Amino acid sequence: MKSLQKIFLVLFFSAAMLTSYNGFADTNPPDPPSSHGATGNQPGGGAPIGGGLFILLGLGAAYGGKKWYDHRKMPLDE
Repeated sequence: MKSLQKIFLVLFFSAAMLTSYNGFADTNPPDPPSSHGATGNQPGGGAPIGGGLFILLGLGAAYGGKKWYDHRKMPLDE
């Protein structure tokens, strides 16, 4: 019974610590100057991510294919 109380106590304090970090959050950034070149406030700056995404997907598919090939090539132990 004592160990269960210790577990609940640790979970309570860890949850209290995690929720107290919300007070350290920054406020919203200031609005951009009027001469920033866009009609509105654009979050993220419009940076392209398509090329890197396809590279990661291709590498993941190649890695998965290699693992599948090695698994099929492995002899059966009977």
